[in-house]
Amino acid sequence: MHTMNPSRQALDHLTLPFFETSHRGAADQIVAWTESSFVSLSSPKANNDIDQHCRSLISSLGEAGILAYSVPRLDSSENARIDSRSLCLARELLAQASPLADFSFAMQGLGSGAISLAGSDDQKAGYLDDVAKGKRIAAFALSEPNAGSDVGGMCCEARRYQGGYVLNGEKMWISNGGIADFYAVFAREPGTSRSSGISAFIVDADNPGLEIAERIDVMSPHPLARLRFRDCYVDARKRLGNEGEGFKLAMRTLDIFRTSVAAAALGFARKALRLGIERAMSREMFGGVLADMQLTQAALADMATAVETSALLVYRAAWMRDQGVPTPREAAMAKLVATESAQRVVDAAVQIWGGAGVRVGEEVEALYRDVRALRIYEGASEVQKLIIGGGLIKAHKA
Repeated sequence: MHTMNPSRQALDHLTLPFFETSHRGAADQIVAWTESSFVSLSSPKANNDIDQHCRSLISSLGEAGILAYSVPRLDSSENARIDSRSLCLARELLAQASPLADFSFAMQGLGSGAISLAGSDDQKAGYLDDVAKGKRIAAFALSEPNAGSDVGGMCCEARRYQGGYVLNGEKMWISNGGIADFYAVFAREPGTSRSSGISAFIVDADNPGLEIAERIDVMSPHPLARLRFRDCYVDARKRLGNEGEGFKLAMRTLDIFRTSVAAAALGFARKALRLGIERAMSREMFGGVLADMQLTQAALADMATAVETSALLVYRAAWMRDQGVPTPREAAMAKLVATESAQRVVDAAVQIWGGAGVRVGEEVEALYRDVRALRIYEGASEVQKLIIGGGLIKAHKA
């Protein structure tokens, strides 16, 4: 399993005015975990070990108090709030240690976000503490075989029945599918269309009528599944928020975590840049080392500039959100630039490594697989462009 702990140099940007003392403390806490607890966890030797590895990661992150940075809690105004800068710092640093550490951390927040935003007091009390402590594993069940970017096209139905609802349909590409203790599931009332009629529900993993229809293997392995609901009865007390408000709830949840995806991409890019520099400095070539060549220096310059550009966009968006400023365009810009840039930076690192860069088991080869999905999930790059462009036109008209 590829691992590399973030170096203390990875904290240099914490001197920027975006950050406060609490953020520097959070970063130190996370780096300390990567240097101690994380290295003691046994890495998966094969794909079938990944489920247990993720369970161990979640438990360890919970015990260290790090998962608390991903679980929104109510503030003094009774609004669900999360410190976006701490969330982003955690993902940036964890991504440099392990893609599964980042994944495990992020999914606890995404999977429980709808409970934080719209859950009843009983629902919050019954789930959030356990999620933050790593005692329950959360999952976010929104996408379907034919409804990914087009959430309004979902077909999974929730029909009212005897004080509750009966769910029928499928959910696809569900992270933590197969290991989660509960799922935040979005389904529509029969006869409704598009965003209207969608509601959200907490469905426990052992709920009759819910089954794991398929475990999905992807090029950067992590727990992923297709869920099937067959006459799955859910008590009305498990509904999240009001009927018909599920689409807005899903969008609010994604909005909280979109910038953090950009932060994970930033972490991958920082790691790739570091690996590229190390290779260029050590690879002997033509009587010197690869770093002596101007083309190599130019490539490293492009990589470093892309990394720092992404960092500024990520933490601008996170800072703005923490000030209470709506950030749909800023978050979209951060995700678009950081994920697209990370792909280029990782590709450049592979090129610097040459043949060794595509050898299975090398850090840069694994990064090449790890980084690709970030341009797709939680809003593909094309969707981010629509958000940015549409926002600009709307602002100009106003």
